[in-house]
Amino acid sequence: MNRVASSLLLVLFFQIAFSQSNQNWHWKDYEKDSVHGISLHKAYQLLSNLPNKPTPIIVAVLDGGVDSTHNELKNLLWTNTKEIPNNKIDDDHNGYVDDVHGWNFLGGKDGRNIDKAAAEKSRIYHRYKTLYEGKTIDTTLFTKAQKKEYQLWQNAAIEIEFSADEAASLQYFKAATAAIKKLGNNIIKELNDSNFTALQLAPFQPLGRSTLESKMSYLRTVTILGIDKEATFPDVIHDLEEYVDSKDKAANAKTQAPAPIRSDIIKDDYENFSDQFYGNNDFTGPSAKHGTHVAGLVASIPDSNWKVSSLYPLIKIMSVRVVPDGDEYDKDIALGIRYAVDNGAKVINMSFGKSYSPEQPWVDSAIRYAAKKDVLIVHSAGNEFYDLDQKNVYPSPYSSSFNDTANNIITIAASSDSSINGSLLTDFSNFGPKIVDVMSPGVKIYSTIPGTNNHGYLDGTSMAAPIVSHIAAMIRSYFPNLSAIQVKEILLRSAWQPVDPSTTYNVPQHEQSNTLKEISKTGGIINAANAVEMAKNYNAAKPAKTQKRKNP
Repeated sequence: MNRVASSLLLVLFFQIAFSQSNQNWHWKDYEKDSVHGISLHKAYQLLSNLPNKPTPIIVAVLDGGVDSTHNELKNLLWTNTKEIPNNKIDDDHNGYVDDVHGWNFLGGKDGRNIDKAAAEKSRIYHRYKTLYEGKTIDTTLFTKAQKKEYQLWQNAAIEIEFSADEAASLQYFKAATAAIKKLGNNIIKELNDSNFTALQLAPFQPLGRSTLESKMSYLRTVTILGIDKEATFPDVIHDLEEYVDSKDKAANAKTQAPAPIRSDIIKDDYENFSDQFYGNNDFTGPSAKHGTHVAGLVASIPDSNWKVSSLYPLIKIMSVRVVPDGDEYDKDIALGIRYAVDNGAKVINMSFGKSYSPEQPWVDSAIRYAAKKDVLIVHSAGNEFYDLDQKNVYPSPYSSSFNDTANNIITIAASSDSSINGSLLTDFSNFGPKIVDVMSPGVKIYSTIPGTNNHGYLDGTSMAAPIVSHIAAMIRSYFPNLSAIQVKEILLRSAWQPVDPSTTYNVPQHEQSNTLKEISKTGGIINAANAVEMAKNYNAAKPAKTQKRKNP
């Protein structure tokens, strides 16, 4: 199993550091540490020598929710000063009642929330099923819009099919989940620790033969499935069961229409974009792990050994909940972007994506609205190992509706380091030099997770993007006269690159190697120190050359 089969967007997380020295490896500097981090400490050392003082900057986190009780985040939340908390009155007349720290477009006025949502291809298939299934279709009689709709439905109908290989894989994972659960419960009887990891289990010497056999079988199964050896037993079971549940739903997606959760909870007229004022102010929601982790990376909360709070940009995090467990709704994304822009965000982090976007024009329009308001959007490339030059993933900088490419989006692939997984590349990140702009660390990334003081590790381009959002916020905070487009240019042109662009790096678990130019436009990894240096000397008429470093 590759990260609980490579279709999972997130890998198993764990709260025990795999190495204290590597806890924030993504901050490190290649010249100093021989690790391909973003040179964050070096960037702040450069800022300490500037006469500039940081100015306030709002970063919107469009995600699944942010834990408002986390000690390291609660004081960083954006506050809408025009709104009086909890008086149930829309004081600022923006249509959203008591939106003090953000808004939840996945909530109902009665306080309920959408937690899980169906895949977009399933929603599309059943939305148009009665129109097209089993019907004789003459597309020559269709308008251009009808042809597009019919093609969309046909594509969804093909992809919604659950193959025999997928069915066999599902049965395998069901059996594996049951086996791991049984083995773990047997081990706990003697180990007396239900939160054990495979690494902790390895040196354990059981007294009973049955426990010894369970231990050896558990370790073998974890290795075969590719589960991280530092994942706790409860987290292994949780994520395996979640994966199996999602695949069970996929297996039945063609015969079982998605539950009408939106009409039940949100009660908006979804197909009417003018019906915009829905939701509630529960910006945390029921499943805030992903968004809380992202928010911590946007803030780039420092470790206890590095006291630079006086240098940090004055970042405030605006939580806009638009991403359920499942595919997001285009309407919520479009309105979430507009909400963030209208409330002062200058950077928007969007760590999500999907393969179908039936209301793409709404999102495209919102992205271009953000461009007009000088807002930079940082978007994760996705974790399916797709070539985005060949496969569409949305939101996308290119719009078929506007027939142009938005210049205020920066698309981020995930990088790693040889000390982390043996390569600069990952086995999950989407890539493609026409769509993907630059790489950023996205493996074993440490950040905040729900709970008063909880932290943990996650993998994904979802983690790579907010690392870039922090650097963008840093530049916009210290150099407020730079526009969103100029900041994007600085970020891309200051990326670390190998001296020899033809240098190849192996792709873990894939029998291939790639140059960084085959991954992204820049062929490089984001670098905070280089970006600060370039921002100091930025000249729009004569841009500086991209800085390079030696090959590893």
